[in-house]
Amino acid sequence: MSYEFRSVPRIVCEAGALHSVGSVLKGLGAQRVMLVCDPGIVNLGFAGKAQAALEAVGCAVTVLVPDPSSAVVKESAEQARQFKADGVLGLGGGSSLDTAKLVALLINSEQPLEELYGTDKAQGQRVPLVLVPTTAGTGSEVTWVSVITDEQQRKQAVYSPQLMPDVAVLDPLLTLGLPAKVTAATGLDAMVHAIEAYTSCTRKNPIANGLATTALGLLGANLRKVLANGQDVAARTAMQQGSLMAGMAFVNASVAAIHGLAYPLGARFHIPHGHANALEMGPVLRFNLSAAQHQYAELATYLLPGRHFEHEAEAAEAFVQAIEALVADSGLETRLSKLGVDEPALTEMANSVVLNLRRLIDSNPKDMTEQDVEALYRSIF
Repeated sequence: MSYEFRSVPRIVCEAGALHSVGSVLKGLGAQRVMLVCDPGIVNLGFAGKAQAALEAVGCAVTVLVPDPSSAVVKESAEQARQFKADGVLGLGGGSSLDTAKLVALLINSEQPLEELYGTDKAQGQRVPLVLVPTTAGTGSEVTWVSVITDEQQRKQAVYSPQLMPDVAVLDPLLTLGLPAKVTAATGLDAMVHAIEAYTSCTRKNPIANGLATTALGLLGANLRKVLANGQDVAARTAMQQGSLMAGMAFVNASVAAIHGLAYPLGARFHIPHGHANALEMGPVLRFNLSAAQHQYAELATYLLPGRHFEHEAEAAEAFVQAIEALVADSGLETRLSKLGVDEPALTEMANSVVLNLRRLIDSNPKDMTEQDVEALYRSIF
């Protein structure tokens, strides 16, 4: 077996770790730091705490509150150049972290953003980059991928080793105030990462397998706990660690059809990415069941520890049923028609998935036609 595995150089996991970001960036040589976050992070006071930690070690700080669109990324990079930023701190959910990655790369680059879309298109090196997630779901803090929306409202992905941060900082205290629906959507998103990494048909490898199964065990054992009690620090810590490991797994093994079907829902109807993945999770897993029975049976031992199954088919069916139950119990809306999706869009999105996201269908355990994709959309309409 031939494969390549990349990983973030350093991970810090500690309650209260946000207060260490100043010394972490100072240690990387940064003196002028652009802090990238969203308005909610500012309102919660997290941005102020991060800024105080940076200023306490002598760093100059400017705060950027962007939208994850191509136009805003370009404007943000220009602001960073004018500030003469030599370090970037991303703080927030996946959108803020993805924006921070691109800003850190573009500060020293003359490449137009559009030239970066795709795989290994970036040239040059970014400035020091530290990422601090405030959810447990995207895994963006340990990936070299950034997904943004372009001027045509299409999701564009940049895959480049330069986007991998220097340090990922996990502080479970930052997730204590997450609303239940955000907790559910991001937690299910992380589970999708683990499952699709483990069943990938393109870059599956033993290191990613180990990370994916460990992640699935942590996430499956703790998602209901944090939904029942959002102040459970131990469970929140486990969710963050599971999300991080699932991120390391999928970026080295690929995601698949669940993501493929979810992307148009986000780009066209602005359904949050984690929620979009949760919507497609059960239908796609059931569609795949005949082709992925062995792998789903293996995953059942991690998601349903202690359960005994008479045969592989029983274990695989129990795995899919357990995922369907988690989605049903999550509190998330599970019908597209209730989320602003109109029926004509189902056909259009199916066509878009097959034409533009073939790489994700190719990673899926079972091939999908355009008719299959439309039927999956209709099953949850």
